Amino acid sequence: MVRRVAVVGAGVSGLAAIKCCLEEGLEPTCFERSEDIGGLWRYTEHVEEGRASIYRTVFTNSCKEMMCYPDFPFPDDHPNYMHNTRLQQYICDYARHFDLLRHIHFKTLVTKIRKRPDFRATGQWEVVTQRDGKEEAAVFDAVMICSGHHIYPNLPLDHFPGIEKFKGCYFHSREYKEPEKFRGKKVLVVGLGNSGCDIAVELSTVASQVYLSSRSGSWVLSRVWDHGYPWDMVIVTRFRTWLGNILPKAVSDWLYVRGMNQLIKHENFGLMPVNRTFRKEPVFNDDLLSRIACGVVLIKPDVKEFRETSVLFQDGTVQDDVDVVVFATGYTYSYPFMEDDSIIKSRNNEVTLYKGILPPHLEKPTMAVIGLVQSFASTIPTADLQCRWTIKVFQGLCTLPPVSKMMDDIDEKMGKKLQWYGSSTTLQTDYITYMDELASAIGAKPNMLKLLVTDPRLALEVFFGPCSPYQFRLTGPGQWSGARRAILTQWDRMLRPTRTRIAPDAPSIFPIPAMLGVLFLLLLLLFTALYF
Repeated sequence: MVRRVAVVGAGVSGLAAIKCCLEEGLEPTCFERSEDIGGLWRYTEHVEEGRASIYRTVFTNSCKEMMCYPDFPFPDDHPNYMHNTRLQQYICDYARHFDLLRHIHFKTLVTKIRKRPDFRATGQWEVVTQRDGKEEAAVFDAVMICSGHHIYPNLPLDHFPGIEKFKGCYFHSREYKEPEKFRGKKVLVVGLGNSGCDIAVELSTVASQVYLSSRSGSWVLSRVWDHGYPWDMVIVTRFRTWLGNILPKAVSDWLYVRGMNQLIKHENFGLMPVNRTFRKEPVFNDDLLSRIACGVVLIKPDVKEFRETSVLFQDGTVQDDVDVVVFATGYTYSYPFMEDDSIIKSRNNEVTLYKGILPPHLEKPTMAVIGLVQSFASTIPTADLQCRWTIKVFQGLCTLPPVSKMMDDIDEKMGKKLQWYGSSTTLQTDYITYMDELASAIGAKPNMLKLLVTDPRLALEVFFGPCSPYQFRLTGPGQWSGARRAILTQWDRMLRPTRTRIAPDAPSIFPIPAMLGVLFLLLLLLFTALYF
C-alpha cells in the first residue's frame, strides 16, 4: 500500500505532484535544493548549479488560458502572455492556496535514490538527502521525480571543428542573463530554437551585428494569431486534432505546411525547415522577422568551422571579426541521484518510459518521472494529469499491462515520433492525443456524446474551442466544480486584459450598394466582351 511519497523538485511539476498526492490521501514529502519554489520560472541574477536558468526578459509562449493549473485559473486581469516574474507569482499563489509549502523541505539536495533490499515485495525506496552538510536517509513507498529537463546544457563542441582555436568568448545560452555587456560586439547565436531567437532579437538592440545560425531551419510563429487571438486558443482544439487524424497523411501534411507558411514565406527569410512536414515545435517570436528585415539579425546556415576570429559556414561564406558565440543548443536530461541509472535509461542509454512516465521494468510500479514530455501546449496541465494518472497507478486503481505490452507500446510510439517529428527519441508528443490517453485511463476524459445530449453548449465549446486544461477536471478523480464555467468564460478572460480602452465595434453592415455596383460593372464588361 503506497502512503509516503517522495517528490524531487518543487517546480510546476513538483507542486502538482504534492497536490495530487494530498487529494488522494497520500503523504508527500518534497525535496527542493534551492530556497524557493518555481523551478525554471524562478529567475536569479546568477546561474545556480543544478537548477534551470532563464534570462531576465523571458515571457511565456503559451497563453494563460492554456497553461494554468486546471483547477486554478489565472486572475482575469493578467495578460495573456506573462513575464517570468508574473508567472512565478502565480505559482506561489497556487502553492499558498492549496497549502503545499508545509510539505516542502527547502535547501535539501537529493543525493541518492535506491531500491530497498525488499523492493520486490514492498516497492519501497531509500532516499538520501543532504542539508547543511548533514546526510539523512528515509524510506518511501513511492518516488515522483519532478526535477525537469532544462538543467544540464547540451554543448556539443566536438561537432564544431576549430572551436578550441577561437579567440573570442563562447558559452551556452543557459549562462545568458541580459544584453548590455555585448554592446557594440558581433555576436553569433547557434541554434534556431525559442531561446536562440529570443537572445538574438534581444542582442540585436545593442550589438553591432547578430548572426543566427541554423542547421535545419524552423517555422516561426507569432503569439498573436487570427484576429488577434492567442495562437494556442486557435490551434490546439479537438476538432483540428480529429481532422488531422482522419485525413490522409499527404493531405494533412499539405494543410500543415500551408498553415505554417500562410502569414510569411519562410524561404524569403532563410527560415524554411529542411523537413517542413515534421511537427517539430515551432519558434514563437513576435520580433524576429522585423529584426531580419531591418538587417540587424542575419540568418546563416550551420557552422562548418571556427577560426581564430572568424567563422566558416556550410555554404562557404565567412564572417570575420566575430567576438562572441552563444550556443543555444538545448539541454540533455540526467538523473545523477539515481543509484541505478538503467532504471530510467533502460535501453541504449535512452529514456524508456511507459506513457512517458513509468519505468516499465520495475518489479513494483512505484517510481514516476513527471514532466519529461514536450508538446504544442504547456507543461503545467500536462504534469497535472500525469500526476493524477500516476497516483492511480501507485494505488493499484489503474492496472498496467505486462512488461512486454508496455515495451510494445513504447516501440509503437517511437515509430510514430520518427514519422511525425523526425526522431524516435524526441520528447515531443501530440498534446490532445496524449492527454486523452491518460485521462481515459482514470475516467477524466470528457464524454463528447454524453455532453452533446446533456449540455450541448459545453459540448460544442469542448470540441471546437480551445482544449484548455479545465476540460480534464470536468469529470473523474479530482473533478472541479468550476470547470464548466471556466470553459464557457475563457474567451471573456482572454479579452479582458487587452480591451483596456472602450472602442467602437468594426462596421458589421454588409455594403450592399457597393457590391451591386461591382456586379453591374462585371456584367457590363462581360456584355461588352461578348458583343465585340
